[in-house]
Amino acid sequence: MREKSDRLFYNVDWLLVGIFLALVVMGWFNIYSAVYDEQKSDIFNWTRLESKQMIFAVTSIVLAFSILVIDATFFTATAFYLYAGVLLLNLIVAFAGAEIKGSRSWFKFGGFSLQPAEFAKWATALALAKFMSGLAKPNMKQAMGIAIGIIALPVLIIILLQRETGVALVFAAMVIVLYREGLVPGWLLLIGLISVLAMVVGIKYHEAIAFLVLIFAGLAALRILMLRKKTFKQILISAIAVLYLGGLMFVSSKVIEKMPEHQTGRIKVWLGLDVDRATEDRFGYNTKQSLIAIGSGGLAGKGYLDGTQTKFRFVPEQETDFIFCTVGEEWGFYGSAFVVLLYSMLIVRIILRSERQRSDFTRIYGYAVASIFLFHLMVNVGMTIGILPVIGIPLPFFSYGGSSLISFTVLLFIFVKLDSQRLLILR
Repeated sequence: MREKSDRLFYNVDWLLVGIFLALVVMGWFNIYSAVYDEQKSDIFNWTRLESKQMIFAVTSIVLAFSILVIDATFFTATAFYLYAGVLLLNLIVAFAGAEIKGSRSWFKFGGFSLQPAEFAKWATALALAKFMSGLAKPNMKQAMGIAIGIIALPVLIIILLQRETGVALVFAAMVIVLYREGLVPGWLLLIGLISVLAMVVGIKYHEAIAFLVLIFAGLAALRILMLRKKTFKQILISAIAVLYLGGLMFVSSKVIEKMPEHQTGRIKVWLGLDVDRATEDRFGYNTKQSLIAIGSGGLAGKGYLDGTQTKFRFVPEQETDFIFCTVGEEWGFYGSAFVVLLYSMLIVRIILRSERQRSDFTRIYGYAVASIFLFHLMVNVGMTIGILPVIGIPLPFFSYGGSSLISFTVLLFIFVKLDSQRLLILR
């Protein structure tokens, strides 16, 4: 059965639209507070950030409803072309773009900037959905290799040519899509998680690596001895596991010293390693001030425009990467919990709608959207409250920036449009 209607916005999920509008409006009010200046409070002063963000917000809302007018088949038909076009933009900007804060990833147009790396998120999600939805009884190894290649290509361009590690890390979230579609088994995800934990242990406790390896070896040997029927395969797997984890811990403590200074400093400060005062002040200042701001908010917050940490700009980047500390200080625990709840509702709603799809394309794309939003939420809030190292990625719809706001809008509303035509079989 093919769904048809003459109504322009037929079958649109208005709950998703409502959450989007709420986050955009709340985000603008927080940006206004983060950059508030009593002497220059005119929101129509287009040189100020809150005024520019208002332009971005209106543009995004218009763009959102424009996407809803487009037929859903447009996105399935042009997925690879959009992907190629965005990759080309990212290649061009790496050589012809403006350098801002050490990364060459921006096109400058007067007082405005455009970052193509943000657009690579939805373009990659579309390309991944197009490829995976076209598979029929695939060769799993070959399919997984191509899917990972689709994800990895923009990552390589963004990291190697533009030096935007924070943006590139977001693409790791798409492993959730590969897991959902059966291309990545659960045991492989478990190995990845254990590997990350081993690297953290290796960096923090590098002096005790030999001792830890001995413990792992002892446990492995005990397991082998307890087996009634010991086989060469079991012994070999246990030995490889011990050597792999021990080697990973050893190597990670060495690799961190070869990383760029700002990355090494952030990780060391986050893990509480011994660093000199200058390093701690340089790379731990943002998080420390953010924690002070959030903690001072208490349960109910200090009130809108009354946050002292915010008003006197103690937290650098408080209108972009650290916007959540403004929420915590002025709205308190209740307001922060409400914001996280809104994001959680958005992500869960996308997943639930994805599972209802008849179209593999829409389901896969929906999971990619949910994965990207989840990664941004966890990492941004996590670094703001100090449980994760500082990584320069924005809070969707809240952080200042036209590129990110427009990109997240496109990412979400392509799914809203695809979902509205879920009774179609889109390929």
